[in-house]
Amino acid sequence: MSAVYIVGVGIHPFGRTEGRTGQDQALHAIRAALADCGLDWPDIQVAYGGSHAAGNADAMVSRLGLTGLQFINVKNGCATGGSALLGVAAAIRAGEYDLGMAVGFDKHPRGAFNDLPSEWGLPDWVGETGMMLTTQFFATKIQRYMHEHGISAATLGRAAEKAYANGALADHAWRREPIDLDAILNSQMVSDPLTKFMFCSPAEGAAALILASEARARQIGGPMIKLDAAVMRTRPPGSFEVFAPCIDVVRGGTATEVAAKAAYETAGIGPADIDVAQVQDAEAGGEIMHMAENGFCKDGEQEQWLAEGRTRIGGKLPINTDGGCLACGEPIGASGLRQVYENVVQLRRAAGARQVPGDPKVGYTHVYGAPGVSAVTILSR
Repeated sequence: MSAVYIVGVGIHPFGRTEGRTGQDQALHAIRAALADCGLDWPDIQVAYGGSHAAGNADAMVSRLGLTGLQFINVKNGCATGGSALLGVAAAIRAGEYDLGMAVGFDKHPRGAFNDLPSEWGLPDWVGETGMMLTTQFFATKIQRYMHEHGISAATLGRAAEKAYANGALADHAWRREPIDLDAILNSQMVSDPLTKFMFCSPAEGAAALILASEARARQIGGPMIKLDAAVMRTRPPGSFEVFAPCIDVVRGGTATEVAAKAAYETAGIGPADIDVAQVQDAEAGGEIMHMAENGFCKDGEQEQWLAEGRTRIGGKLPINTDGGCLACGEPIGASGLRQVYENVVQLRRAAGARQVPGDPKVGYTHVYGAPGVSAVTILSR
């Protein structure tokens, strides 16, 4: 099988862009990615792309050019971008194509996500109890986790404080101002224990990646960022995931743990080999739990990690170096590809003020979505 490399990246700033549709933002990101590697749209042989609420990705060919390429729409919740990347990578690894594109975009209205139970195969009473409202579900989940593993509210606050500090250094972030710990902890309580500044907001934005076989990547030239692993897994028995109506008596693993294990095995490395990581942080508690689920620390060790600043840009393992979902917002279709974009920029040592120190060679991304789907990618330089 052919090795796969990311040769071009593009992003449209996240946040709110009045007068510009989600597809307009996707076109911006695609053209930026093409320019990044000196290619034109007719060079692309295969594309996967999607959004949750901003239309079909393949409709953009009418504006990019009617080249007849294979373009597949993807819709997989927060894992939409990661799933698009997986599809393109698989096609190139199989030798069917040597150049492809993954794109994700969205344009959400203001307010919390609040899906209908029937869309997820659940009875109406799940919605009536408030558990289809993501703010409520995540608060309930992190509250239990804090009780079981000794995590304090201050640790949640430190994760959010770091996010806004990093976002202030990222041109594509929505929230570009630092917020201090006291302000975060004392802001409006939304769903106990999560305050207003511990949640991300539905947003707008787009990201695009150009992938190539090794031979084509060398022909193109430029930085060689290798895609060592791209996996997606669903929930195992006994897991407790978004939109789960109850907790099993016999607890099992999680979709993230399964995906992380598969990604490490595919790449032939372990958590200790990661130099920079982007993990799902739709709320501050998510980052805390996903640190352990991705193997970076044990349950409960996050308290010490955050207190010592180990996940800050200059720390032992920088996490969410562009501010993650908390600072960037979460346009569902684009979020996973934004993470990969950020790691590519970090591995190229082109991240400017938010560049991690030293010589980062391995980047890790994790995105998680309903009803228990996780996508993990590992990149290397």
